Amino acid sequence: MFNSASELEVLEETTAEISRLSSLALAGDPACSDNSATGSPEKTGYPDSVYILAANIFQGTRLEKSPEKALIKYGNEPLRSSAESEDESFQRLSYELAFSALKYQDILETILIDSYIFPSTTIPHHLNSLIIVMLYDFQDRKFQARLLSDNEASIAEVLEVENLLNSFKTKLAAALARCRIKHDALSIYHILPETVRNQELRASTLPLYAWINTCKISPEEVYYTLKKNGYNKVKSVLHIDSKVFAVDQHCSDVLIFPSQLKSDLLNIDLFKDYKLIFQDKSRSLAVHSVKALLNMDDDILMVNTGSWYTAAHMSILTNNNTSKIFVCGVRSQAKDPDLKNLFTKMGCKNIEILHETFMNLDLKDHRLQKVKVILLLPRCSGLGVSNPVEFILNEHEDTDLLKDFSQGGPSKDKLHVLAQRQYEQLTHAMKFTRAQAIVYCTCSVYPEENEAIVKKALEFQDHGNKVQPYRLSPPVLPLCSLKEIHLSTDKFFRMEPSEITNGCFLSVLTRERDPSETVSVKDVLARAAAKGLLEGIELGKSSKREKKKKKQRMSLPKSSIADNSGIQMKIAEFLSRETNVSANQSETLTTKTSLPQKNTNQVGSSSQVRKPSRPTTNPLVPTIMKNTSARPYERPTNFVRPRPEDRMIPLKPIEIALPPVMLPFPSPQGIRSHIPTPHFYYRWVGPKTVLPGYLSTPPIPRRREKPKENLPSSLPRHPRP
Repeated sequence: MFNSASELEVLEETTAEISRLSSLALAGDPACSDNSATGSPEKTGYPDSVYILAANIFQGTRLEKSPEKALIKYGNEPLRSSAESEDESFQRLSYELAFSALKYQDILETILIDSYIFPSTTIPHHLNSLIIVMLYDFQDRKFQARLLSDNEASIAEVLEVENLLNSFKTKLAAALARCRIKHDALSIYHILPETVRNQELRASTLPLYAWINTCKISPEEVYYTLKKNGYNKVKSVLHIDSKVFAVDQHCSDVLIFPSQLKSDLLNIDLFKDYKLIFQDKSRSLAVHSVKALLNMDDDILMVNTGSWYTAAHMSILTNNNTSKIFVCGVRSQAKDPDLKNLFTKMGCKNIEILHETFMNLDLKDHRLQKVKVILLLPRCSGLGVSNPVEFILNEHEDTDLLKDFSQGGPSKDKLHVLAQRQYEQLTHAMKFTRAQAIVYCTCSVYPEENEAIVKKALEFQDHGNKVQPYRLSPPVLPLCSLKEIHLSTDKFFRMEPSEITNGCFLSVLTRERDPSETVSVKDVLARAAAKGLLEGIELGKSSKREKKKKKQRMSLPKSSIADNSGIQMKIAEFLSRETNVSANQSETLTTKTSLPQKNTNQVGSSSQVRKPSRPTTNPLVPTIMKNTSARPYERPTNFVRPRPEDRMIPLKPIEIALPPVMLPFPSPQGIRSHIPTPHFYYRWVGPKTVLPGYLSTPPIPRRREKPKENLPSSLPRHPRP
């Protein structure tokens, strides 16, 4: 303890230090550095209602100490707050002030004891929480007086505490200086644990994420509107202070903005009209993972959604489907009109609210019989989040998170309780026999809440049911790049907390599909479209009648090349077969012939043609013959796809000739006597290399065309059968 002379000397030095140093105002604090960098005016204090609400939040979340270690006694009576405290801006200011007081609770209590405010004052115990939050703001303002507005209503308790702190101003500054010197810190900010300081640093640089309401506006229109308001599209917003935005790499409907632009963005009509919605990226990742697993008519069950914007985002992504979204856990029916009004403003039409909690839902509830995917967002420690105040306000999380964040993490007992609750919810979700997939997502960095829970649930799932068991599925393609999929060997999706994003853990569990279950074409197309596999592909096909008319108008039908994948497979087969030696060609020709050979003397119907018998003595003899009297107007570039009723005869690229073994007669006249010319002829045109599987079939003569008239009169004519 200081004697009177030394104490006076310390007080004088401290008073001088207050006027010339800003270290007492949390120098090094990211918030303070941001204010000085942007040139914003110094803090002048908060309205009285903010102090009252912050004191109540601190009272309910403060760190409890044992009676022998407790320096200050806090009452249990909350302070009476005004109606202004329900405003969103007032709530954000109050939560931020309460969170700051929680982080510095030990230091602030030490300052109050060292300055002799306690136990010399006779203020009631229930005002001690108000003293703590106002003391933090007092030293953050460099112990300057608070500026009050003329139209602001004063609260008696706030005025009483403010007068007390002003009367001990010098002693409080001296106590703060001694505390800083004791810990050898430039400011009390550097006294905080390293984990808390790192979290504050990430929160100061974390960008804003907003998803596009595609029910009301298209992404292109959003880009155009932002450009009109002075925003430029860039690839990354990191370390950029100007008015820019970028598109998220995982979710194409999510935009990223620098954090300092939030107040400016809120004044744009895009946010006022619910066309752009601020929300953490982890929630967008969760709903996009569900979307990739859906078929056209599948329903969704959402558990612990937190923010209603999550349900709205899920509804907008399934706007073109006939799916229903069931949101459970809305206990108060008084909220129904407000929620329905919000969903109507956002254009959501397929959301149904369930008032039962998830654990109380009946597995055989008739409303849930078409639920195929369950989105589980369990309550977690949330230590992957950088800004707990925004997370609590936006996701309606428990205020106890503030206490955990102020201490660097939850206690072991609380972490065990959270993990047990998460395991119970996941195993309960696995009991819905009609569900085919579960998406499990947290904002935690602890394996006890993430990998351990999923692996334990999969290990102990009930295999006695007739339904297929669950298994881990890899990350979904629209969310992850191919590199991320290959790196995710354990099939979990993770994002570590950083300066650009909050931490996130995501796991997808799917059932093995029952072999007896049929999958419709529209379900296959819906799932392929959700995974981005149908981009640039036209699914429309011409009708059979149009094809038939087109075929009748053509003298030489052209081969269809609509099936690109089939052509590529046949090309690959052709290239692989060409690499073999010519000795294997005989075996290839034999095995590829799928239909039995007919005799050349056999006569078919009017729509069929005769086929020449293939000699068996020499397998390398070509099965097609050159037409010596080919018409000059025939283009040698057309190939004809074989009709189902024709024989499938594989062709090889060979030199066209008439080998002696094929000619039982010495002259062309003998050939025509053996092969009825009016009925069919074979021709070989085009390059020497052909696509395997494309065969040359007899051309269809044009209408009113008589092939016999073009033949030489010296050739014998055979009657039609």
